[in-house]
Amino acid sequence: MIVLILAYLGGVLTILSPCILPVLPFVFARADRPFARNGLPMLLGMALTFALVATLAAVGGGWAVRANQYGRLAALVVLALLGLTLLSSRVAEWVARPFVALGNRLTQRTEHDQDSAWSAAGLGIATGLLWAPCAGPILGLLLTGAALKGASVATTLLLLTYALGAATSLALALLVGGKVFALMKRSLGAGEWVRRALGALVLAGVAAIALGLDTGLLTRLSLASTSRFEQRLLDAARPAPRPEPARAAGAPLPVEGELPSLAGATQWLNSAPLDRAALRGKVVLVDFWTYSCINCLRSLPYVEAWYDKYKDHGLVVIGVHAPEFAFEKEPANVARAVKELGVAYPVALDNGYAIWQGFNNEYWPAHYFIDAQGRIRAHHFGEGEYEHSEDVIRELLAEAGHKDLPGGYVRPGAAGAQAAASYSRAMSPETYVGYARAEHFDGGQVAREESGSYRAPAALAADHWSLDGHWTVHEENAQLDRAGGRIVYRFRGRDLHLVLGPGADGKPVRFRITLDGQAPGADHGMDVDADGRGTVTEQRLYQLVRQRAGTDERTFRIEFDDPGVRAYAFTFG
Repeated sequence: MIVLILAYLGGVLTILSPCILPVLPFVFARADRPFARNGLPMLLGMALTFALVATLAAVGGGWAVRANQYGRLAALVVLALLGLTLLSSRVAEWVARPFVALGNRLTQRTEHDQDSAWSAAGLGIATGLLWAPCAGPILGLLLTGAALKGASVATTLLLLTYALGAATSLALALLVGGKVFALMKRSLGAGEWVRRALGALVLAGVAAIALGLDTGLLTRLSLASTSRFEQRLLDAARPAPRPEPARAAGAPLPVEGELPSLAGATQWLNSAPLDRAALRGKVVLVDFWTYSCINCLRSLPYVEAWYDKYKDHGLVVIGVHAPEFAFEKEPANVARAVKELGVAYPVALDNGYAIWQGFNNEYWPAHYFIDAQGRIRAHHFGEGEYEHSEDVIRELLAEAGHKDLPGGYVRPGAAGAQAAASYSRAMSPETYVGYARAEHFDGGQVAREESGSYRAPAALAADHWSLDGHWTVHEENAQLDRAGGRIVYRFRGRDLHLVLGPGADGKPVRFRITLDGQAPGADHGMDVDADGRGTVTEQRLYQLVRQRAGTDERTFRIEFDDPGVRAYAFTFG
């Protein structure tokens, strides 16, 4: 219920955002007509269409985005015709004839047909195809959840609730606007001029959307105006991560639930499929991870060390690989990462998130500790508290009757990207390059799923980034179309990592990085040399910067000598 309320409030807030401006003319085109037969069906059609398109785009990948592009083009044509009919009665009569024949009429000559609910709903559907609400924190949360959990009634309900929130605020504006237009007609006799003005505004809205202003300049302005308030709503309503239940000194660990089924795994590595019956009598550590997640990589050495230390004393470790990016769903990619990372325990590929949902999990990494009777007795989310986690393992092994357990705590001494983070408070946030979750982008309008030319500004604010050169920006990544393209980031932190992959042909991509315009020298990461040179050979996380002293703010630049590279996300440490 809290999430539904947040979704609704997030939709209501969109009317305060500049990115709503291009669709307002379409909404107000019928402001002077009865609301029940015109405004309401139009807004419902708009909300339903947006919920359907957003659901498909979130779970269907690039094909859904491309399909919606064709729908947007068709809607632009239809709404441009609407604008022309408002400007000219002759055009209205000409346009009406074929639409009457098709039964999908926008403008008719009789008063009854002008008030047709079906005609208004058709206008709403066209508007819903064009509406690109600003992906602030609340909508971002809904779209991420949709992508993670897949198409479902709950997914569509949340997105529909968001759209209905927007429709509510638009309905209020429409009711007020209708009264204003009626007053103008009565007092000024300006009905014809009002109609023509609306036609001009509709055409201006079509032009703004065709030029991408709704997803470019206006979106950036909108995020600046509403994101902070949306984030406060989320922070106030979002429950804190589940704490471990309190227990008295010397009391046994509480029971948090039963081990869910593991049958949803799409494939197993390093083991035949495991189930609850096979694990009965064993203490089990379930580690949710994904191989390009920096937090997962930093906790992985401890999980591996626990496995090595206690595997002969009754401990079973299961790594549940729940992918974040599409390339992490490829079994060959995961198998290669498992080998390179030295993971020897069983790994379940959870490409459908069935095990993830069985645990009701929300985090990478997440550790669940299961006793010999198949009961969840403890959990831990994120990095850290490794000694406490090892204490839990030892306690559950002792409960199961295992004696002479090895003493002390593991000290894996990981290096490279797996070394512990600096935990600087000023560290830059995780930053996605694909348009679905991109934030703090400077460098012009983003052409979604189309090749575009970008130019990085001369200076960037802290935590802002930009593309430079010819790129195609996809939902999850940006792909370089021509050699010589760059990514620039003004970052703060000791470490800078970037998830990269070669193009579809798999050819290696050479690159060079600089810090403040100079070779990194001693501040280079494990995947580049002192001159800043490296090669993208596979889809994974690359450590590009490790500052030897401090976490100063620096300007990072990576330039690619070859085309085809795909950039996914920055992380810092």
